[in-house]
Amino acid sequence: MALAAQAEVQESQALEPYPVRARPGQTLREALNAATPITSGGQRFHGYTHWNVRWHFRWQQDAAGRCRITHVSTRLQSRIQMPELAAGTPAQTAAFRRYHAALHQHELGHVEFGRKAAQAIDRGIAALPPAPDCPALEQQANALGQRLLAEQVQQERDYDQRTRHGATQGAQLTD
Repeated sequence: MALAAQAEVQESQALEPYPVRARPGQTLREALNAATPITSGGQRFHGYTHWNVRWHFRWQQDAAGRCRITHVSTRLQSRIQMPELAAGTPAQTAAFRRYHAALHQHELGHVEFGRKAAQAIDRGIAALPPAPDCPALEQQANALGQRLLAEQVQQERDYDQRTRHGATQGAQLTD
């Protein structure tokens, strides 16, 4: 009886704040738009999450040449860019706190897609049945990883459309 492959997901997360200085008489939106380093498709965003999943696996070949996965190691690295209010009036500070909390929750939702991808890849590769040879097993494992990764990337795009980049979750400025 073949033993199940050992699997593990390791995760690291970095927060990269960028400073925002809101001047009296300036809207918070104006201050954030002026400060943000995040642009995509000609649009400015106040928060952004990048995640990356990498996987490695080991296999064992039996006397007949059949190959099975024996160990999977999957790593999720995520980086969240968020504004940090360095200066502002009391009213700007209060509005920023509300906005920042909602935006951070939205960005953590992006991290969750990376986490789901890493877990699905880890479990999926560990559960692959033995293959006739090791090159075939390696091809199957990597194809499965790429397919599962692409599924989560598409779900993440849908998440941004559905939430209007966090606006429906409260990451919306009223000025």
